[in-house]
Amino acid sequence: MMRIDAHHHVWTLARADYGWLTPERGPIYRDFGLADLAPHLAAAGIEGTILVQAAPTEAETAFLLDIAKGAEQVRGVVGWVDFDAADAAARIDAFAGRELLVGLRPMVQDIADDDWLLRPELAAPLEAMARHDLVFDALVLPRHLPRLIQVVDRHPDLQFVLDHFGKPHLATGDIAAWKDDIASLATRSNVVCKLSGLATEAAPNWQVADLSEAVDHALACFGPQRMLWGSDWPVVNLAGGYAHWLAAAESLLADLSSEARAAIFGGNAARVYLSSRGRPTSRK
Repeated sequence: MMRIDAHHHVWTLARADYGWLTPERGPIYRDFGLADLAPHLAAAGIEGTILVQAAPTEAETAFLLDIAKGAEQVRGVVGWVDFDAADAAARIDAFAGRELLVGLRPMVQDIADDDWLLRPELAAPLEAMARHDLVFDALVLPRHLPRLIQVVDRHPDLQFVLDHFGKPHLATGDIAAWKDDIASLATRSNVVCKLSGLATEAAPNWQVADLSEAVDHALACFGPQRMLWGSDWPVVNLAGGYAHWLAAAESLLADLSSEARAAIFGGNAARVYLSSRGRPTSRK
């Protein structure tokens, strides 16, 4: 089964649409391309990736699709469209013509209105996503989870991926409410959980044990067939780097069967993102 990194980025600072990416970000405030990622993929035995948006612009989505077109290892792209536009559904229809687009991700964590997900105007674009078998990547914070549950219930035909476990507050250990919401969200069959981004939510100099409660809980709720691993590279460079995070994830899942681990590290991403869109993962 092909190993897939289900969540990474690339960016070029000169494009100037990454509002969150400032000099204060230190080691990740520079250009990152697929050539920088290649050694990490090779060391990990990873053959395929899902390239995820990092800027809230349709221009970046086109930029990522152009990169993916010439990169065999990129199996699909999760992009962005302006969900607030009056013609958002038509924009999604147009982007859906690009075969490597496998999903869309509004940057909910950066939207000032905590109730943005509940806007009735989102119904049409979300229905358009479902028509085209596009996945909704949910970049949310713990306070958004109750709203996300409502959206999931409104759109049972749309596949949702919860990015970064919904960013639990690992650094403070305040995850009781998050655990309740994750348990509720996991009862919805059209949601899967992405094992990514936890290193940057933990305290500096985190240890594997600092992540275990959240991972064990999400695994118990979603099960190994509804969890997929992603590096969140190069953001993960702020919290130990690619190899350190991968080793931690492998350690946290070591007690699972080889079949379950293979699903999390590739099979589930292929099923969720690539079953009807993107590049196929079968070897010839």
